[in-house]
Amino acid sequence: MRVIIIDYGAGNIKSIQFALKRLGVDAILSNNPEEILSADKVIFPGVGEASSAMKMLKETSLDILIPKLKQPVLGICLGMQLMCNSTEEGATDGLGIFDVYVKRFSNNVKVPHMGWNTINKLNSNLFVGIKPNEYMYLVHSYYAEICKDTIAETEYGIIYSSALQKDNFYGVQFHPEKSSKAGEKVLDNFLKMN
Repeated sequence: MRVIIIDYGAGNIKSIQFALKRLGVDAILSNNPEEILSADKVIFPGVGEASSAMKMLKETSLDILIPKLKQPVLGICLGMQLMCNSTEEGATDGLGIFDVYVKRFSNNVKVPHMGWNTINKLNSNLFVGIKPNEYMYLVHSYYAEICKDTIAETEYGIIYSSALQKDNFYGVQFHPEKSSKAGEKVLDNFLKMN
């Protein structure tokens, strides 16, 4: 199985590669359109700031390529947020895959939302074998609102989308690569998608 991690300068790639290696997959880091198009699975990671990340995508035309992908695609953290219509972070337009907006947490809660929190209302094959109220690891200051593409929810001051799905596109706000056995199961489920 060919798994490509999209390389656009967003950090935290090594921990994803290590998590996939534990599942028997040697993922390739690439920003080459032909390699990405020919992959069986694509992971769109993200740690960093939205506007600079989007600038990097545009410089390599990945902003045009990613929404056209036909194989299963998993956006993680900022990767998921960039798959939405737009984000308040840097007033940045996203890829428009998920018809939802990303907003900043209010000052009523500690920002960033950092640490372990539960996911609920699980509604996708991505969560086969995962129970409601399972803990996942999160680090983020912005969240995707609840929408028709929501497949998991988390509560932190408000209830927001901790996972999204539309067609072959999946997004998770949490870091499965840092979320122990439950996160590993999410990655394993993704690798088994058709």
